[in-house]
Amino acid sequence: MDQAEPVWIARAQKGSSEAFTHLVEVYQTPVYNLCSRMLGDAYEAEDAAQETFLRAYQNLRRYDDQRSFSTWLLSIAAHYCIDQIRKRRMPLVSLDDTPYLDPPDQEPGPEASLGRREEQKRIEVLLSTLTAQDRAVVVMRYWYDLSYEEIAESLSMSVSAVKSRLHRARLSLAQNWVDQESKAQLIKERSRDGKVHSPAF
Repeated sequence: MDQAEPVWIARAQKGSSEAFTHLVEVYQTPVYNLCSRMLGDAYEAEDAAQETFLRAYQNLRRYDDQRSFSTWLLSIAAHYCIDQIRKRRMPLVSLDDTPYLDPPDQEPGPEASLGRREEQKRIEVLLSTLTAQDRAVVVMRYWYDLSYEEIAESLSMSVSAVKSRLHRARLSLAQNWVDQESKAQLIKERSRDGKVHSPAF
């Protein structure tokens, strides 16, 4: 954290628009990225990021300076995104630059690029099966490397609940991944044997 950040926060709490603008400039990228990965749509992510900072501004005087400011902001963003996902009932997650995958080669060839896109798509499908809160836990843990305590604080749940949700989500993702692998392998074998040439589902 920037050592001057508490000063900027204090000034913003006293009504300084310049100080709040500075905070927005510092945190607009991580807030937008979280919204993008939760909602999977650039336009919706922009709206969600703007709403996050609006709510932060409206509640800034109630911010507890004993709490991490970045965690407080991300918690506002996560709660808003969870509400949006529940409303539309179509959970999607953007997987650009996902840490679940190895970093791409500096100049990947066409086959490598295609393989990476297919891999991302598979993981996107897997994550879309999770509930909004489970997805938030996974994103905050694996994309932002937040501790169990920080996630619990952000999502207003106990540390044990965070661990339970994360464990359950990982088991679900792993099982679904194995199922996908089995189906893909079966289709490949049947296609090679000339029995079928396209998926039956």
